[in-house]
Amino acid sequence: MTADTSEAPVAALPPPAAAVSCVGLARRFGRRWAFSRVDLEVPAGQRLLVMGANGSGKTTLLKVISTLLAPSLGQLRVCGIDPAEDPAAARRRLHLLSHSLGLYEDLSGEDNLRVFGRLLGKDDLDVDPVLRQVGLERRPDPIRAYSAGMRKRLQLAALLVKGPELTLLDEPFAALDPLGCAAVEGLIAALPGAVIVASHQVVRASRLCERAILMDQGAVRWMGPAEQAVEAWRALHGGDDLQGGG
Repeated sequence: MTADTSEAPVAALPPPAAAVSCVGLARRFGRRWAFSRVDLEVPAGQRLLVMGANGSGKTTLLKVISTLLAPSLGQLRVCGIDPAEDPAAARRRLHLLSHSLGLYEDLSGEDNLRVFGRLLGKDDLDVDPVLRQVGLERRPDPIRAYSAGMRKRLQLAALLVKGPELTLLDEPFAALDPLGCAAVEGLIAALPGAVIVASHQVVRASRLCERAILMDQGAVRWMGPAEQAVEAWRALHGGDDLQGGG
């Protein structure tokens, strides 16, 4: 009796869970709705631009997705996880880079990364290659002496160390000169996983993304390919002013 050497069929792997999936998502502060009725799906690995003028709700949307704020209404899943049921598991899969830097002012960039690595359980982290990647090698001075661009690059270095499935960037080009913007743009392009960028620099940010949404007064007014983002902004706001604010 001969053994059957034919290969058994291999079951197809299920597709990865969407990085973000939300239905009817809304957040209210007292009687004021920061945003309402947001339906959005960001597939794993996709890059999304969220644009909007001051008070449009885009920063609050990122805070809700990051679990810093709980939604007032609607359903949210982050990498297949319901943050209401397991917020810690959701946070392990994402990273938010916001206006608040979250850095230790009296430590060097190298020491900041080592502390961050320990918090992730990476006690033997080799920080030198990461610092070289962001152009901050051989900087023993404390980060209180760093420029805005250097601080932003250090934040992105922390992102490279963590390697999250989902990165949320709130105004990553704020307070940077053109050279700093170009450096940060290159680092963002190298980030792994899905990325959501909230930025008023529509032209620059749209180059980094595949899809875009335009928020106004707490609602999504447009959704489409990122290469059409500038046109969509001008259709809603008119003129050539693309400095939309927070």
